[in-house]
Amino acid sequence: MANQKEIRKRISTVKSTQKITRAMKMVAGARLHRAQARIAALRPFAQETAKVLDKVVHSAQKDDQDTEKHPFLAEREEKRVLLLVVTSDRGLCGAFNSNILRRAEQARTEFEAAGKTVVLHTIGRKARDFFQRRRIKIDEQFPNVWDNLDVETARRVARTILGPFYRGEVDSIYLVYNEFKSAMTQAVVLQRLLPVAAGENLSETQGDSGEDFLYEPDRDTLLSVLVPVYIETTILRCLYESMASELGARMTAMDSATKNASDMISDLTLKYNRARQAAITTELMEIIGGSEALNA
Repeated sequence: MANQKEIRKRISTVKSTQKITRAMKMVAGARLHRAQARIAALRPFAQETAKVLDKVVHSAQKDDQDTEKHPFLAEREEKRVLLLVVTSDRGLCGAFNSNILRRAEQARTEFEAAGKTVVLHTIGRKARDFFQRRRIKIDEQFPNVWDNLDVETARRVARTILGPFYRGEVDSIYLVYNEFKSAMTQAVVLQRLLPVAAGENLSETQGDSGEDFLYEPDRDTLLSVLVPVYIETTILRCLYESMASELGARMTAMDSATKNASDMISDLTLKYNRARQAAITTELMEIIGGSEALNA
C-alpha cells in the first residue's frame, strides 16, 4: 500500500487537474452559447438560400434550359475529387476529431478504390497532423481559421477551393465536418458542395407544384449571384457547425473528466484514511508492546 505522503501528493495533483477541467468546461459552455446563437441566426438564411437556388435550377430544367453552362452547376465525370476535412486545432474534446478523421479516411479510401484521384484540403491542425503522420499529401492547408472565424474567412476558404473546380482541375468538392445537434450530440457529415445538385432541398410536392416565376434580372444573372452566395453561406455554416460541435464535445468531455476526478479523489481519500488508521494502529501496538516489556 502506498504511504500517506504519496497518497496526499496524488490527491493534490488530481484536485489541481479538476480545477483545470472545471474551468475548461465553464469556458467551453460560455463560448458554446455564443456559437449556438450564430448557428441559429445563420441556419434559416442558409436553408432559404438553398431552397431558392433549387427552385431556380428546377424551373430552368422544367423549361428545358441548359443549366450546365453555369460552371458551378456543370455535371462532369467524377475523376478528381476535392475533399475538404474540417477539424479543430486543439484536442481535449472527446471523439470529436477522431470521428471526422475516421469518416474522411473512409471517404478517401472509397474514392481511390473507385479509381478517382483525391485532392486533399484541410482545416485544423488535427487533420493536418493526422494525414502528415500517414505521409498522405495535403494539397492545401488553411491555418488560423478558428482564430478569426467570420464571413471573410469563409470567403477566403471558398475562393481557394472553388479555383480548382472552376479551372476543371477537379470534378467535385466534398466537405467532411461535424454538424451540431446538441452539446452532447454531433453528427459527422459528408456533403457534396459542387457541382450544385438541383432538387436536394426541394420536396417532391414543391418540385411538382407547377409554380411559375418571373425573374428580374434574367435567370442566368440570378444564378451567377445565387450560386456563389450559396457556396459561401454553406462553407460559413459548415465552419460555425464545426466550432459549436467542438465546444459542445469539449464541454461534455471536461464535465466527464471533472466527475471522474471527484470519484478519484474520493477513492484516494479512502485509501489515505485507511493508511493513516493502519499507521496509528501500528504505533499503538508498538507502545503497548513496549509497556508490557517494561512491566515484565
